[in-house]
Amino acid sequence: MSALSFIKRAGRSKPSSPAAPMLSRSTAAGTPSSSRSPVVDTDATTDRYSFPSNPSANPKAVVTGGTKGSYYRFTILTSKLIRYEWSPDGGFEDRVSTFALFRNFDAPAFRTVDKEDRLEIITDHFHLQYDKKKFSTYGFSVKVADDVWRYDGNSYGDLGGTARTLDGAWGRVDLDPGVLSRRAYAVLDDSKSMLFDADGWIATRKPGRIDGYIFAYNGDHKAAIKDFYRLSGSQPVLPRWTLGNWWSRYHAYSAEEYLELMDHFQKEGVPLSAAVIDMDWHKVRIPSKYGSGWTGYSWNRDLFPQPDKFLKQLHDRRLKVTVNDHPADGIRAFEDQYKEVAKALNHDTSQEEPIRFDCCSRNFMDAYFDVLKVGLEKQGIDFWWIDWQQGTRSRIPGVDPLWVLNHYHYLTSRRNVKTIEKPITFSRYAGAGSHRYPIGFSGDTQISWAGLQFQPEFTATASNIGYGWWSHDIGGHWGGWRSNELTVRWVQLGVFSPILRLHSSKSLWNSKEPWSFESQPGQIIKDFLVLRHRLVPYLYTMNIRAAFDAEPLIQPMYWNHPHTEEAYHVPTQYYFGPNLIVAPITSPDDGITLTSSTRAWLPEGRYVSLFAPHIVYTGNRHIQLHRPLDQIPVLAKEGTIIPLDTTPTVSNGTPRPEEITILLVVGKDAHFNLLEEPHASSHHYEIPHDDPRKNFTSTPITWNQKAGRLTIGPESNPHSQYHTSPNRNWKVRLIGHTATEASLKTSGAGHWKVTKVDGSTEIDLGPVFRSGATGSAGQVFEMFVGHDLQLDVLDFRKQAFDRIHRAEGWYADKDRVWNCVADANSGSVQERVERLYHLDGVYASLKNSVMEVWAADDRAEGTAFGREIWTSVAGVGEEDWDDYVLV
Repeated sequence: MSALSFIKRAGRSKPSSPAAPMLSRSTAAGTPSSSRSPVVDTDATTDRYSFPSNPSANPKAVVTGGTKGSYYRFTILTSKLIRYEWSPDGGFEDRVSTFALFRNFDAPAFRTVDKEDRLEIITDHFHLQYDKKKFSTYGFSVKVADDVWRYDGNSYGDLGGTARTLDGAWGRVDLDPGVLSRRAYAVLDDSKSMLFDADGWIATRKPGRIDGYIFAYNGDHKAAIKDFYRLSGSQPVLPRWTLGNWWSRYHAYSAEEYLELMDHFQKEGVPLSAAVIDMDWHKVRIPSKYGSGWTGYSWNRDLFPQPDKFLKQLHDRRLKVTVNDHPADGIRAFEDQYKEVAKALNHDTSQEEPIRFDCCSRNFMDAYFDVLKVGLEKQGIDFWWIDWQQGTRSRIPGVDPLWVLNHYHYLTSRRNVKTIEKPITFSRYAGAGSHRYPIGFSGDTQISWAGLQFQPEFTATASNIGYGWWSHDIGGHWGGWRSNELTVRWVQLGVFSPILRLHSSKSLWNSKEPWSFESQPGQIIKDFLVLRHRLVPYLYTMNIRAAFDAEPLIQPMYWNHPHTEEAYHVPTQYYFGPNLIVAPITSPDDGITLTSSTRAWLPEGRYVSLFAPHIVYTGNRHIQLHRPLDQIPVLAKEGTIIPLDTTPTVSNGTPRPEEITILLVVGKDAHFNLLEEPHASSHHYEIPHDDPRKNFTSTPITWNQKAGRLTIGPESNPHSQYHTSPNRNWKVRLIGHTATEASLKTSGAGHWKVTKVDGSTEIDLGPVFRSGATGSAGQVFEMFVGHDLQLDVLDFRKQAFDRIHRAEGWYADKDRVWNCVADANSGSVQERVERLYHLDGVYASLKNSVMEVWAADDRAEGTAFGREIWTSVAGVGEEDWDDYVLV
């Protein structure tokens, strides 16, 4: 049992009205002179060649000059961000690139020293020196703090960014650079990126021109990312349903089989929000004269005899639908729409010549979207899974087909906002700027512990290039072997990932249905999939925060602790929102403690484990975390509020919760502003605001630590035609706090009930308030629990006893370990810690597991905090599992 034990309350889903969607916000192309760039979401009526941009720089920020054969231009975007350009022809690029959409910033303060053969540009944060010749290592340099960058024509950000795909990855892959660095600067070379003309169509650069950006932020990582978004455009707001569970499997389902599977999930009480249908939706067995069946746009009528009916039945189950598209082979003569597309392109069909895929032809792309795909979308395909695997080349040098597909698919998806609520595509990463086209498909990973071990780092470092919405093949795609434990650990990572999409290869044996696993791991998988949907209120608020506050959901530890060395050495650990730290388990059970472990670093402060709320940790140190199969280390800092959907029956889709439970970690003041879509039954509404966040329903939740007061509301609804929201049940769970016996005082509640639940205190408030009409204050609910409440002091002896008891090993060894912890008469804490460390014949994993709880809480009498010694444990891989439990 844990603080999140109510995830097991899911029952059979019941029909209910879908959550009200909201049209995308239209952003005018303007100067992003504020700290936030426009979110690149546009109205559904806009054509696919229109998108917000303002690429020409502020003239007051430009320094330019040169002579024949060597021209230069510098744009001082901020005192820490500079664009550098060199041209042999005297021309410079003011068009939109795939990376840079908004270059018109307010001019910062700077000064220049301009001599005949030397130029200097100086701001408060960098000093640029240039010899006025073609850029070279010794002729162009920038000093930032104590570091000096010298031009070399490369991108540079040594904290890493992300990669185009994990296809075939056994484990770690090389990462493209991000814009964050351990040095005082990072560099993004934009010289080879694709461009867009004023009419919105693709364009290429003139050869020989150099175009790049220097991020001179000297460790201020969040400021660098904020200006990255100002320059490149923000991440758009995702539709709410994308944050639920996606089902995907490479398998030749029939319509009947697929619908039966969806109903089985419903029967098991496991909610879904998106149905992904891999390539067998279309004809794959085609005459050899047409080539392979990899590309296709005609329904396989043997499997889907009535596709319209099939798609409607999925929608009736409140599922969004995407299908796989490998577009490389174009449209061939066997396709149902071959002649229709050919007519639109004046293509001769007499010889059944294929219509070649040509991303460089505007006519082809128009026919691709408006003839070939529009009919399939009208049938009920909501969005497309673009599975481009054919590289970066096209018939025009410099034009990457993946960029063309991602950009125009995203903009074209605006025509489907009536069903999908906001534009969306699902495709691979194409380079800097790809964050504007979520969601990312990370490719086909190997089913192995090594494949799992790299995914947390891969996901977190993607934020270093602004890419916040990866969707991985949860459970792995290909190869490997069947492992209950590996699958459970991967699903747990998926729950605390941006997007959770179960997937597997085309194998009779490889699938991820929870009930296909043994009883215990199958139940754990189900519980975590239910938890994912319960997390949607939190995730959706983080979604809005990512779009408008330059704060991706997942962030490497060093984003929030840039000047702490330890933060740079825990690559698999990350922040999941502002106050949750996740340290995923990526190695197998050690066979002795019956737990898996991970090494984590905790910043200064005090933390409680959400899945083991009896355990409180004091931070500012490294620690080994051990968890049984049904738990993942998720640590919440004092002063944390997490809203969960605890509606008794969690159903498909992600409807507005009927009940919310506030997880509250006491010890510090806390605030959370719950953001949701407005209450409405229509898809067609939008009221513009200067601050687009005001288009969302807002419910502030505030904890005053000293006064012991929790305030909920007032809920504000921005749309006057919807005056009130339905009553909603509210609960509060004080995580890791059971000590208080203070009487509960409330105002505005219909009833309340207090219970102690597994290391926490739960307060059932019932329906507490309604929102007010637009512009009115609404009702505020206040609850008084007790002054200056603190997390319970850890009973480390009980926790150590439980861990020793659970361990499999010699009873005599258990006695020796227990005596070190419990026998205060056998020496000082320091002496007993050292004795435990030196015990012969006792496995390292057991020593570390006991040490974890003995040293966890510095407030506990007899704690080993500050005296802990960790026993070395070998790295874990398929070849060295036997070494995992060193003596």
